[in-house]
Amino acid sequence: MTGSAWTHATVTGERIAIHSARSVRPRVSVWPANARKTVPKVFTCPAVPVRGDSPRRSALRSRRGDPRLTEAQSPVNRAATSRRYNPTVRSRRQLLPIAALLAAGLIGGAISLAGASALGVGGKTTTVRQIEPAFAGNSPTSFNPVKPGKAMTINEIFRRDAPGVVQVTSTQVVRTNDPFDFGLPQTEKQKALGSGFVLDKAGHIITNYHVIAGAQSVEVSFSNSDNLKAHIVGSDPSTDLAVLQVNARSRTLTPLAFGNSDRVRVGDSVVAIGNPLGYDRSVTAGIVSAVQRAISAPNQFPIDHVIQTDAPINHGNSGGPLIDSRGQVIGVTAQIATGDTGSGNIGIGFAIPINTVRTVVAQLIKKGKVEHAFLGITAKPVTAEIARLFRLPSKSGVLVASVQPGSGAAAAGLRAGTETAVVSGESWPIGGDQIVSADGVPLTSIDQLRDLIAGKRPGQSLSLEVYRDNEKLTLDVKLGRQPSSPR
Repeated sequence: MTGSAWTHATVTGERIAIHSARSVRPRVSVWPANARKTVPKVFTCPAVPVRGDSPRRSALRSRRGDPRLTEAQSPVNRAATSRRYNPTVRSRRQLLPIAALLAAGLIGGAISLAGASALGVGGKTTTVRQIEPAFAGNSPTSFNPVKPGKAMTINEIFRRDAPGVVQVTSTQVVRTNDPFDFGLPQTEKQKALGSGFVLDKAGHIITNYHVIAGAQSVEVSFSNSDNLKAHIVGSDPSTDLAVLQVNARSRTLTPLAFGNSDRVRVGDSVVAIGNPLGYDRSVTAGIVSAVQRAISAPNQFPIDHVIQTDAPINHGNSGGPLIDSRGQVIGVTAQIATGDTGSGNIGIGFAIPINTVRTVVAQLIKKGKVEHAFLGITAKPVTAEIARLFRLPSKSGVLVASVQPGSGAAAAGLRAGTETAVVSGESWPIGGDQIVSADGVPLTSIDQLRDLIAGKRPGQSLSLEVYRDNEKLTLDVKLGRQPSSPR
């Protein structure tokens, strides 16, 4: 890091302040691993349902999220990649919790409507929430061909693919206690609006998990104005994906073609089709701004290989397709970053890569759920400078920061760092194992390790080569089943 510039973000509520500095030489300080350290807090954004227009209704309540892991504690439990969750964007080198990411569906991503009835007596009155205008932006009117004769215009993509895009409305019944009703329980219906698209002629539809999480009923609206009841085939909070199915005639269904998200490159033209703010089957256009992003799933596990785009995405777009210039789906829109605006599009949206979707959806249709393998450690990738400063036996690999009790890593005897060192403001675990390869694959990043874990099933083994006190060891770890959320 000597003589290099570094940048970090300070999170205060919903505002992110960026600071830069130039370090002349690394400053190193060491304290015991059990010393008290400050963990940055990330807060959950308030819910956005519209409640029944009753004078006794209290203001919407928000819910606070849990603190995230420190930057030295990147969870090494990648998904095979809800409602009310606060997604975070992380860099490729480490997962850094950053506030103010919203899902573009239910509770930070969906348009929510609510009708309430106290004790089942009386009529229902619904108040429509004021819709904020979307941020303006420039969008191309046609695409530059990736290969001669292959690209389509935006209009051609829309005419071909829009019939396969649906509106998803989920209804949840909740019980509330209103002090103005003398503490008597009452029932309230909340509706959330998102998007989805047709997978096949069997009536399977792909959407986001957070659009349908906790729903008692789901309805799907097609471009021909048909409204059909849908049942949930399966869902996976670790990848924020869900599969629905409707009973419809096959000739009325328009399945969308899948592309290959591994071939997506920065600068590629893309369009998003969905139902932003309830405006059905709206199309927006932009480019791929970045690839290989990592975002946080509803259960706070990381989703890797995410596509970033500047195509305008707003509340209600969740679950809709991100489409390339050939008219093929390369991702499922899931989240947006809002900066200090609090809500609305600012040109930073994220889509779950279609190669991840393809794998997860196949398991959901077959089993109704996805079981992810779990190693049970947090770790930090080694840099050449850190290897030199602490005289590590290898210039690559990952340093084990913590080992979860009862996990496969704990059973195999992996050891976490005993001390924490701070170099130029960044924390590093030292004194523990340094993992240099997994199943014979040399490790240069945590993402590599998560990918290898994701390719396995619970109960399978992962062979790790580690350095411990300059001695090279081989440990066979029996992978466990990923828990419902990181601990």
